[in-house]
Amino acid sequence: MGYYAVDSKLGIMPSERILVVDDEDSIREIVSSMLASANYQCRQAASGLEALALLDSGEEFELMLSDLMMAGMDGIGLLEKTKERYPDMPVVMVTAVHDISVALTAIRNGAYDYLLKPFEREQLLNTVRRALENRRLKLENRAYQTNLEALVAQRTEQLRQALGELEKSYDITLEALGDALDLRDAETEGHSKRVTAYTIAIARAMQIPKEHIAVIARGAFLHDIGKMAIPDAILRKPGALSPDEVTIMKEHAFLGYKMLLKIPFLQEASEIVYAHQEKYDGSGYPRGLKGDQIPLGARIFSIADTLDAITSDRPYRPARPFHAAKKEIQDWSGRQFDPEIVKIYNEMPEKLWADLRRQIDAQIHNFPTYASGAKSGQ
Repeated sequence: MGYYAVDSKLGIMPSERILVVDDEDSIREIVSSMLASANYQCRQAASGLEALALLDSGEEFELMLSDLMMAGMDGIGLLEKTKERYPDMPVVMVTAVHDISVALTAIRNGAYDYLLKPFEREQLLNTVRRALENRRLKLENRAYQTNLEALVAQRTEQLRQALGELEKSYDITLEALGDALDLRDAETEGHSKRVTAYTIAIARAMQIPKEHIAVIARGAFLHDIGKMAIPDAILRKPGALSPDEVTIMKEHAFLGYKMLLKIPFLQEASEIVYAHQEKYDGSGYPRGLKGDQIPLGARIFSIADTLDAITSDRPYRPARPFHAAKKEIQDWSGRQFDPEIVKIYNEMPEKLWADLRRQIDAQIHNFPTYASGAKSGQ
């Protein structure tokens, strides 16, 4: 910040560059001499235009001392130009006019301070030191703010990366939970992945925000996680369930909700799990929710779940085509399904569902889980 000079007694002292502007040669010389005695480096300008030319030439100055009354461009005009172009350079106005209103005008226009002629050497030096110290503090504060902003940006990026890694580990955990369910229930293999893909596709078509889709997707993927708590004798029973067994099976929605509610990042998704068997007309379970009482994610999932159920092979019937699923979903609009979401689903191309199914089935075929391996006797 400026030049340095060596004094045999005081050692190294700062010698900031100061521009002295006055249309009287004698005044410029006297002021420059006073400043030079304090080890400041001075340049002189005989007018406002000459001062601007010096500044525009690329020379840097830490401070400008300018006379107020000058021919051509006066001190106020010079002040306005320099504050516009060089806002970091403080300006001290020098005037022989003993009128406080003149001084206030200079301050209002951006001058740091003013000096009344004639002035003593120490008065000049004290004013100069204060102005330079004020400049130094402003620059240090700006540098601190810049560094702070850079540090905040760095920490924010580190936090974003950490959250990304955490979310990735969450998703790995979710997949492990899904695979564990596949191991217990042969009918669910691939179902959770397909129904999640279908749910995401519908949610995107509805232009739901990305962060909300992530929650809905987790709820869709884990919708049947409560079946982990259902006895094997019921879950894997080859024939029809008795009324009592049906009652127990229906508990899986609430059981899954309780399981996920204990995991902080799955608490929102747990509401979808709790409501995934509800129907739009209120005839579903476990709470008989109706219409908008059912979480939006669960209403979207309901269509995706039915779509996959109809188009997948079951022990009691073969898979049906996607157009058949579309007709059945339309037939149950307003009863089992939210009619507004059905409208959006109906506008989506049938090819989309077939493509998603092929992609997911290919993933399962190429990267079989432990669950699928166990079922094939590996």
